[in-house]
Amino acid sequence: MTKSVLLVDPETNLDIIKGLASAVRVQILKALGTGGAMNVNQIAEALKLPQSTVSSNLQLLEDVGLVTSRVQKARKGSQKICETAFSEILVGFRDSAPAPEKSEIEVSMPIGLYTRCEVSEPCGLCSADGVIGLLDVPGTFLEPERMRAGLLWFNHGYVEYQFPNNAKLRDRKVSEIEFSMELSSEVPGTSPDWPSDITLEVNGVEIATWTSPGDYGDKRGVYTPEWWKLSGSQYGKLKTWRINGGGSYVDGMRVSDVTLADIDMDSHRSIRMRIGVHEDAAHPGGMNIFGRGFGNYDQDIVMRMR
Repeated sequence: MTKSVLLVDPETNLDIIKGLASAVRVQILKALGTGGAMNVNQIAEALKLPQSTVSSNLQLLEDVGLVTSRVQKARKGSQKICETAFSEILVGFRDSAPAPEKSEIEVSMPIGLYTRCEVSEPCGLCSADGVIGLLDVPGTFLEPERMRAGLLWFNHGYVEYQFPNNAKLRDRKVSEIEFSMELSSEVPGTSPDWPSDITLEVNGVEIATWTSPGDYGDKRGVYTPEWWKLSGSQYGKLKTWRINGGGSYVDGMRVSDVTLADIDMDSHRSIRMRIGVHEDAAHPGGMNIFGRGFGNYDQDIVMRMR
């Protein structure tokens, strides 16, 4: 017979706590739990206790629902067979007050789940298991296998992601939105001194540009798989773009006057986030996006709404 687990709240199940507050009753429960169903005489013999002591304590355990019993025919008349009602009894201390509503909505987007793209070579995609499609062929970015990507790179262009506007669906007012991802420049091989202007847009509005210092390959990324050659991009910097009523920020530093009102979230059922390098950028040094299974942070692109 399959037993279940009982979670006891000490405030509302005080009778069960009292039922357990006896060495004899705990011994009875252990005997039934390890030895299976037994009658009163068998329990008394196993514990070397008087039958009267076992009977009175069994009755209390039955009264609080920790032991069940059934009558079974015996050679002379009938006998009472007892079993434990639960395989485990856990005491939990829980706050009975309702949990406060979360003040933050978070969505993680795999880096290969972009809905639009326009990239130039050198470019490519990798999963944690190997290269996806063909290297330096922009058409590879349309392969269905892109969904598994943990690293993607290109020279100039963009990838665009469509996030659900869960705040609108829940009729919640947003005071701040942010996007977080691990990024670096892109150069054949690697170079710590290879600046690239990486620009983020939301709902068609340019938010701000961050200049990546370089393409990092001095050591293997914490999560970068062993098969990925050491001469390739290994990790990036975790960057966060944040937009609120006061402007736009990169890693907490105010970088533009674009506010939440400018991206007009209330009018859109989804939030379109585009990240890329303009062809006419002052520093057109390409970009890498590191997702799960690559780089130093093992995270997707994360959007948070507060």
